[in-house]
Amino acid sequence: MGARLQAPTLAPARGRMLRRAFGVALGAAVVALSAQVVVPVPFSPVPMTLQPLAVLGVGGLLGAAGGASALVLYLALGLLGLPVFAGGGAGLIHVLGPTGGYLLAFPAAAAVAGAVAAAAADSRVPLLHALAGCTVGLALIHAGGLAQLAALGLDPAVAFRVGFVPFFTGDLLKVGLAAGLIAILGPRLRGLR
Repeated sequence: MGARLQAPTLAPARGRMLRRAFGVALGAAVVALSAQVVVPVPFSPVPMTLQPLAVLGVGGLLGAAGGASALVLYLALGLLGLPVFAGGGAGLIHVLGPTGGYLLAFPAAAAVAGAVAAAAADSRVPLLHALAGCTVGLALIHAGGLAQLAALGLDPAVAFRVGFVPFFTGDLLKVGLAAGLIAILGPRLRGLR
């Protein structure tokens, strides 16, 4: 009799867990695909990619825990040798190199975007909350990137000039696009959180 009572309660929990796992795997795949769009930036060791857009969108749509999990999975796949980093790169060299700080900041950025988006679920202005979350998330990505560039020996002013300035305009657009996606799709994807 006890087994019969547990079966119906386990099915919804199992289904929710499978949806979350699927969302995390899909989020990691989206970020991996976005990393393949690479535009070299003159005088910078950091290329322009669509990764920030994907990181913020994944975090905002999956929530803090799901977004962070997706980005930890993404990093783990790259460290294991799968070609998921910018331009098909893989391995520890990418985490230790000029782009490593950006990569390592991805889980925190996704978590922040997800936390702010979740808090905005009942808001009358979800787009403003999503914009705020994406802006803070992007600031975390750049803080990690600039810290790594400085740790690799670049003067902090030079690190700012080559690791932030060339990306500013494009990143504003990415923040706006990610916030729009979160505001539009977020309410429809609550089951993945």
